[in-house]
Amino acid sequence: GGPARNISRFSRASVIGLNNNQYQVTRAGQLTKNEGLQDRVSFVKGDFMHQPFEDNSFDAVYQIEATAHAPDKVKCYAEIFRVLKPGQLFASYEWCMTEKHDPTNPKHVKAKKDIEEGNALPDIFTTDQVVEALEQVGFEVLERDDLAASYNPEIEYPWYYHLVPSYVSPYRFQFTGAGRFVATKGLNAMEMVGLMPKGSSGVSSFLNTGAQGLVVGGQLETFTPMF
Repeated sequence: GGPARNISRFSRASVIGLNNNQYQVTRAGQLTKNEGLQDRVSFVKGDFMHQPFEDNSFDAVYQIEATAHAPDKVKCYAEIFRVLKPGQLFASYEWCMTEKHDPTNPKHVKAKKDIEEGNALPDIFTTDQVVEALEQVGFEVLERDDLAASYNPEIEYPWYYHLVPSYVSPYRFQFTGAGRFVATKGLNAMEMVGLMPKGSSGVSSFLNTGAQGLVVGGQLETFTPMF
């Protein structure tokens, strides 16, 4: 709920967050209360494919890295269009394959597959497919931009920098072969003695697969998390 609270704090707007996980809804509500924003920011448990809101309910809608998980992006966008008041704005921060993605290139295909499997995503749309899906349900796309492509390499790191393996960086060591080995063995040991839930090592493994895919997709410029 951090973005919702920040938006409300900055704009004084009332914000309703939608999440399908009751723990996260409860946690977001508590954090919001702790910050004294409960009068303007609230959270609802629900499915963004079947939103529990009336037609034409909202003055604006935004999503940040959420609709990438939609099993049917067109249907998800249609629900957003339905609950948004006519003529109002939807802002989206989407994960996409770029125009450089070549579905006949094995390296490109593997990076895409690793991103999908490591981040629990369905088929990742290209940027053009996202625009087409939005227009299909009635949106007029006023602005589109890939922010991942607009950084200045002379003064900025690329978005995937902190996922690149490094034996020098204390944080990025975890993505090296040695770091993954240590993490796997440590998690296995903690699972055995009951300090970690069963399956923790497996979760760590597929998250690392996702991280590797993100780095390769970023380096090849075939994937963007900022469209």
